[in-house]
Amino acid sequence: MRITFIAVSVVCAGALTAAQSTVTKVPVPGIVNFAQIESTVACAGATTPAALTEVKRMGYASVINLRQASEPGADIEASAAAAKAAGLNYIHIPFNVASPDPTVVDRFLEAVLDKSNQPAFIHCGGANRAAALWMVKRIAVDKWDVERASAEAAALGLTNPTLKAFAIEQARKR
Repeated sequence: MRITFIAVSVVCAGALTAAQSTVTKVPVPGIVNFAQIESTVACAGATTPAALTEVKRMGYASVINLRQASEPGADIEASAAAAKAAGLNYIHIPFNVASPDPTVVDRFLEAVLDKSNQPAFIHCGGANRAAALWMVKRIAVDKWDVERASAEAAALGLTNPTLKAFAIEQARKR
């Protein structure tokens, strides 16, 4: 009985450790909701073009911008120019929350898996879309279970239940 209790305790402790997120929130001037996952990726919300110099200094190779040009404050051209000037690859994948398009997921996965874009800085307006697409990657590519990927996505800024459902559905289709 004692051995069974110890074995169950070890398994539960291991599961808890595996489910814990490695997300670190760091204040970065010009970036809303900056959250880093080890040195692999960062997800964030609105980012000023001027902040992209700091993104490069932090070691990121690319910027994946999920904002639509029509969003207030989303200056796509200025962001692309600032990324280029900083030496960052710039990928713009407009993601409409009101009408999520599955092709956005394919474009995102292609961009984030491209070695020349790693590590990647992924951002949108608040971090919801960035976290949702990263969640798809975790489930579909990294083979994480939904619970673990959901916990990490929540730590990154995913609060929208519709986006979460979209992410889970898209991950399962891949």
